Amino acid sequence: MNPSPNLAVVIVSWNVRGLLTACLRSLLADLASTELAIEVWVVDNGSTDDTPQMVAEAFPDVHLIASRENLGFVRGNNRALNEILDREAPSVDYFWLLNPDTEVQPGATAALIAALEAHPKAGIVGPKLLYADGSLQHPAFRFPGLVQLLFELFPLPARLYDTPLNGRYPRRLYEKTEPFYVDHPLGASMLVRGETIADVGLMDEDFFMYCEEIDWCWRMREAGWRALCAPAAHVIHHAGQSSAQVQAASFANLWKSRAILYARHHIPPKQRLARLVVRLGMKRRLRNASPEMATCHEMAGTYQQILQAWEEAG
Repeated sequence: MNPSPNLAVVIVSWNVRGLLTACLRSLLADLASTELAIEVWVVDNGSTDDTPQMVAEAFPDVHLIASRENLGFVRGNNRALNEILDREAPSVDYFWLLNPDTEVQPGATAALIAALEAHPKAGIVGPKLLYADGSLQHPAFRFPGLVQLLFELFPLPARLYDTPLNGRYPRRLYEKTEPFYVDHPLGASMLVRGETIADVGLMDEDFFMYCEEIDWCWRMREAGWRALCAPAAHVIHHAGQSSAQVQAASFANLWKSRAILYARHHIPPKQRLARLVVRLGMKRRLRNASPEMATCHEMAGTYQQILQAWEEAG
């Protein structure tokens, strides 16, 4: 009989104490239904809502890293992963990177691990993500190209947004239970094979937040690994709860990360076209911004930062 695989769960949190509480409760309840050897880590990114105290008091078995600064999603996860990987202990078979604004539904852990065990060429798997009302949140996407930029920045026919043109997989695939191959799962929930991390390395810290999972999966693909979605695993995702606290900064981080991503993974002619699309799209957004908006001046500066980032990345 094979021993149960080791699983380490890492959650990076910033000022979402209530959501993190619900996340940990749902996660620990599902983990208790398995026979896995598990450990859970929380990295707090300098929260001001007493998150570290809550974790220490309510979840004493959770490993807590209380950072004094906001490390961002990538550096926060990497800090915990490095501590786990650097210690003299049995190697971890699987790492689950989980957002604090998620709630793990019963059976999700077992379904994610079963998907990887059934597909030895797969290095990463994501679940079926649901909004709080139970509706589908697209949990997996194709690698982005020029067309996705057009969808982001210009008005296109509404009927096309939920199609492969915009990187979406057919909704019918999520109604089944069989895992299927994707280009990359959404970063809200990613279970990664330890062997894959040893081969490819950790997430790239050039990405403060956003696009890091896309870059990671692209590197995995180049190293011979595949990505999966396991629709039998359900996770509720209360999307954007941390980033909503700093909207302008989050918008800038998203587009700066996209600049790095396109420079890394597309050939020079496509990079030039992408820069042109972004330049035209950002100028259009700025023109359409209402001058009465209190944030108009702030967003104008944000657009300039984004355009500069795209020029420098090229």
